Amino acid sequence: MPELDFDKTGGLIPAIAQDADTGEVLMLAYMNKASFEETLASGNAVYYSRSRKKLWKKGETSGHVQKVKEIRVDCDNDTVLLKVIQVGGAACHKGYKSCFHTIVENGEFKTVEQRVFDPEKVYK
Repeated sequence: MPELDFDKTGGLIPAIAQDADTGEVLMLAYMNKASFEETLASGNAVYYSRSRKKLWKKGETSGHVQKVKEIRVDCDNDTVLLKVIQVGGAACHKGYKSCFHTIVENGEFKTVEQRVFDPEKVYK
């Protein structure tokens, strides 16, 4: 049985979170072996925070956890796709449903979603 190839990418692999119902891409984060194993064990998405250099249980501060419904692995075994139920309606730490809430239109950045929550009130 194949395993994820954490060594090929220096210990971290990209992890794409996708809404299990709509297919909308919610975010991209990274996983190390420990966060992947904790995701499998808990059923909730756990990532590796590159800035804090530690495991990051998605929603541990905001309550906006991701319940993992399915995990897919790419053909090179170095990227995962998590199909999730996004509790609370927001995956983005800036308060939006998706981290991809900005489009480029005529060379300019434009926010196209409304915030689900105010991050200043959630992350005190």
